[in-house]
Amino acid sequence: MQKFANPALFLKLANALIPFAWALTAVLFAGGLYGALVTSPADYQQGETVRIMYLHVPAAWIAMFAYGFMALASATALIFRHPLADTAAKSAAPLGAVFCFLALATGSIWGKPMWGAWWVWDARLTSFFILMLLYLGYIAIWQAIEDPHLAATIARIVALVGSIILPIIKFSVEWWNTLHQPASVLRMDGPSIDKSMLWVLLVMALAYTALFITLLLVSMRSEIAARKLRNLRLSEIRES
Repeated sequence: MQKFANPALFLKLANALIPFAWALTAVLFAGGLYGALVTSPADYQQGETVRIMYLHVPAAWIAMFAYGFMALASATALIFRHPLADTAAKSAAPLGAVFCFLALATGSIWGKPMWGAWWVWDARLTSFFILMLLYLGYIAIWQAIEDPHLAATIARIVALVGSIILPIIKFSVEWWNTLHQPASVLRMDGPSIDKSMLWVLLVMALAYTALFITLLLVSMRSEIAARKLRNLRLSEIRES
């Protein structure tokens, strides 16, 4: 891991990977959306509304994955002092927040015809709303604190402590009596969803993952450039 601690080496690697990552993302989204809109059948209970699942479920997975990534990067920064770990966590936060918002918005759009309400304080929805607040709080720390070292220290704590919400989200449908349906893919006894829908959902999940990784590389590249510019300005101020 320390091999990639050099920002110059990371930038060289990122610049080489980003074009291929964009291409892979486009191919996966093309295949996934074709399956979601053309080949996937309507559900016998949900009708055409089931197609929202192909946007909602992968967004929820990536929102949780992104926060887990932030917690892991923060732990890496805390333990190994990896110089890019904080950059990775900071860059992942806005992306995770967007996926979290997308999951909440599409879930609300699905909930209106299925549950008769845009929002209910269901255990799964409430815990996911808390995840959104954690994202916003983490982003606010970096925006509000001028000292980058202090901001990084507090942000690491928020990311690590806040990660406790991830198992709560995962098991909320088992621990409490909720309106939200239980897991239909990540189950000990295998997926309960029909294969004609499952493959589309998995392709969309890969597309979302590829999009997240691509945007993360782009964001980290921009963050490193901004950090270099900030350091250059500070050097000029000290010399003047």
